[in-house]
Amino acid sequence: MKSVPEPVNFQPVNPKRVNLLDYDRKGLAAFFVDLGEKPFRATQLLKWIYQEGVEDFDLMTNISKSLRVWLNEHCYLATPEIVIEQIASDGTRKWALQTSCGNRIETVFIPEEGRGTLCVSSQIGCALACTFCSTAQQGFNRNLTTAEIIGQVIVAQKRLGTTKKITNVVMMGMGEPLLNFDNVVAAMNLMMDDFTFGLSKRRVTISTSGVVPAMYRLTQACDVSLAVSLHAVTDELRDELVPINKKYPLKMLMEACRDNAKIAPRRTVTFEYVMLDGINDSMEDARGLIKLLKTVPSKLNLIPFNPFPNNAYRCSSKDVINRFKTVLNDAGIITTVRKTRGEDIDAACGQLVGQVEDKSRRHLKLKVVGSESAA
Repeated sequence: MKSVPEPVNFQPVNPKRVNLLDYDRKGLAAFFVDLGEKPFRATQLLKWIYQEGVEDFDLMTNISKSLRVWLNEHCYLATPEIVIEQIASDGTRKWALQTSCGNRIETVFIPEEGRGTLCVSSQIGCALACTFCSTAQQGFNRNLTTAEIIGQVIVAQKRLGTTKKITNVVMMGMGEPLLNFDNVVAAMNLMMDDFTFGLSKRRVTISTSGVVPAMYRLTQACDVSLAVSLHAVTDELRDELVPINKKYPLKMLMEACRDNAKIAPRRTVTFEYVMLDGINDSMEDARGLIKLLKTVPSKLNLIPFNPFPNNAYRCSSKDVINRFKTVLNDAGIITTVRKTRGEDIDAACGQLVGQVEDKSRRHLKLKVVGSESAA
């Protein structure tokens, strides 16, 4: 672990100043039109910020001097600040990023042959209470702004330099992205914009635990890849593992997945399934998955459970996982096992924790439950 000396981002003295990283191109164009400027100013600004790496308005020379003066007085550019960097033995990098409110979030870069995947957070903590996820045990503080979401991509690429490139972004970090819908969609629009990072819609993935109404909104608002945290094949078990299932049970969830798959030919939904020893890894569970997924064009990603303190779950054995995978593949469901990356720096799936001032009081509830269990 090492601290990273980074220049402190400029913070506005005037609280009414606007962080322009909070806008995608459409929003930025509307912003300039409201000022009496032409919409193309948005494209100019995006190119300076994202492609040229220029953060000083005075250096944006194809923008009129009078507008640059106005921008300096009323606007600013600020991202979360890297305070800690950890590099795992397999090359995975994890950054703790300080937000403006003093909380910290975590962002992870996973290098692979021919690609580099950035795992991005959408909230400080998480408002859901999935029992197998370390992030969920911290409670919830607030949604991240668009600037704080796209800022993770900006600071990560700056830190990586020219030797490593971010080719894929997965909204699988801290938080439930669809509970921060507008800010997440704006940030994903920026990721895919030709004048910023230019990522393909197939290389930007949003993961959800099953916020069904927002899934339908997403289908209409933003064409990105969808991953669904499934983890159980019955409502009874999923209610326990993924409590939002009590509000949006499996039947509703699968209908929303089928709707998303209709967006384009050969469209598939990726289902995430954490392997928990003796909980959801039986052959009966495998057959249940086959039945559940047969009506949805899908891929299945089996995730070995990554342990964290004060949790009773254990990961299924390799033999069980491989047997589970074989049964599903033989049934025609494309099934892979996610390779655990960054485990030695707690950067693996379900291990991100950051530093959260919990406003949900979940950490207090967990202490009470733990005390009762011990008694």
